[in-house]
Amino acid sequence: NESDLLNICEIKDLIIIQIVQYTKSFIKLKDIEINGLEFPSNNLKVSFNDTTRILWSAPKTWLIISKDINIMKIINKKCNDENFAITDISHSKAIIQLKGNQAKEVLKKGCPINFNNFEKSSCVGSVFHGISFIVDYVDDKPQTLNLIALRSFGESFYHHITDSALEFGYIAL
Repeated sequence: NESDLLNICEIKDLIIIQIVQYTKSFIKLKDIEINGLEFPSNNLKVSFNDTTRILWSAPKTWLIISKDINIMKIINKKCNDENFAITDISHSKAIIQLKGNQAKEVLKKGCPINFNNFEKSSCVGSVFHGISFIVDYVDDKPQTLNLIALRSFGESFYHHITDSALEFGYIAL
């Protein structure tokens, strides 16, 4: 049945910003919101709305992924360069979206993470067939995972994902 097939596609036209809070910074993150979102303070968590997602990446490090073309201006207003390192990494990352009821099963074939308890609004960094990537769990009905990898590995990463999806069947969009 075609509705049971996985959908695999590259998500384009998103802005990806990495923000790192300096160790010497005394700014309280609770006082800062980006597009109405707070920075997640717990590991593996994501704050999100319709246009923007903020992923906890490491202690005092976040990825902001947004459709908002003015996101960099918003970030620069809220996060000054005395307290934060702000880097646009949009051109160095590729986002492949894996959508369907077997999405987590595909990742289990090449990633050491236990996805059984992985829930919506979570993120985790890992490797898939030797390629470093970040998983952003966007939705659970159907399972929707955004897989963020270095663009230079994008083609190899895509082929590993589609190869692992063959058992379940997929549509490349």
